[in-house]
Amino acid sequence: IFGLSPGMVGALRSLWAKEPVIATSLAIAALALVSPLLSPYSKYSGMINRATPYTYPGMEPEIPPKP
Repeated sequence: IFGLSPGMVGALRSLWAKEPVIATSLAIAALALVSPLLSPYSKYSGMINRATPYTYPGMEPEIPPKP
């Protein structure tokens, strides 16, 4: 399965047989870590973030007055 070694496949089957809730949560976590890398939206959001300036001309930072 997807180039996994036979020992890894056996460990995954054993985990699924003993603790399906933990196996499912690990699969969801792995999907959550990999999905932003595969998403086209992350490419465009990065482009927008690089194009948007952090500060705008004429804006003064909000510094509280000294007592």
